[in-house]
Amino acid sequence: MAENERMIDVTDETFERDVLKSTLPVLVDFWAVWCGPCKMLEPTVAAIAEEYAGRAVVARLNVDENPETAGRYGIKGIPTLILFKDGEEKDRIIGVVPKERIADMINRHL
Repeated sequence: MAENERMIDVTDETFERDVLKSTLPVLVDFWAVWCGPCKMLEPTVAAIAEEYAGRAVVARLNVDENPETAGRYGIKGIPTLILFKDGEEKDRIIGVVPKERIADMINRHL
């Protein structure tokens, strides 16, 4: 996946600090290297990261490298986008969706 300075990578070790304890809403993209739909969604997620910089955090978690966190949130299919706010899951989208749908989900929790 292309690097984007607006997106952060989170791991099993950093998830609590970077996502659950964040003062801003955090959109987490659960993905894997081999996942074709994940690659399709990546530019959309990168655009969301740019658009919401300073208002929300956009993070990504590789499910193969971080099975503990993926398991804790019941990730069965990827890509899965979960919006966290105040340490809790607030909303979830599974699959490739238009940017507007992701933006609507974030806007409801800003």
